[in-house]
Amino acid sequence: MAEDNNPNSGANGEAAGQQDKPQVQFALQRIYVKDISFEAPNSPAVFQQPFKPKVGLDLNTTHQKVGEDLYEVVIKVTAQVTHSEEGTTSFLAEIEQAGLFRIGGIEGAQLDHTLGAFCPNMLFPYARECIDNLVNRGGFPPLMLSPVNFEAIYAQKKQREAQQQQQGEQATQ
Repeated sequence: MAEDNNPNSGANGEAAGQQDKPQVQFALQRIYVKDISFEAPNSPAVFQQPFKPKVGLDLNTTHQKVGEDLYEVVIKVTAQVTHSEEGTTSFLAEIEQAGLFRIGGIEGAQLDHTLGAFCPNMLFPYARECIDNLVNRGGFPPLMLSPVNFEAIYAQKKQREAQQQQQGEQATQ
């Protein structure tokens, strides 16, 4: 008869079990430029010759905890374009695109993956747009950076770390 009075007793038991687990929270709080730089050291001479660019791209991500469940993730993008024949620098564009993320209920490897791959994937389109804007304002043709697979970069980083740890263990034996 007690079962008839409370038809959702099984559901309530499941809900109580779910309340014991921390609730996953993920929210993008703010996107901002932390640092920005553009240099065209050989202008105006660079504009008086045919533009034959050779693009060098450097990409780096970092993250740090800045408060309770609050993390700053930064993507640093450096694009150096040189004249392919002469080797002189046409321009150097650099940006540190950052974001504040509120992340709760995620710990350990899952948190590291979120900060190292998922968050940079969200920030990169803003960095691409900013680099393109800088280059255009510098008087050069658009520089549309290709999308970046931060999942693959993160996996490669973890693989290198595992290899280094394994080599360190072998060296101590």
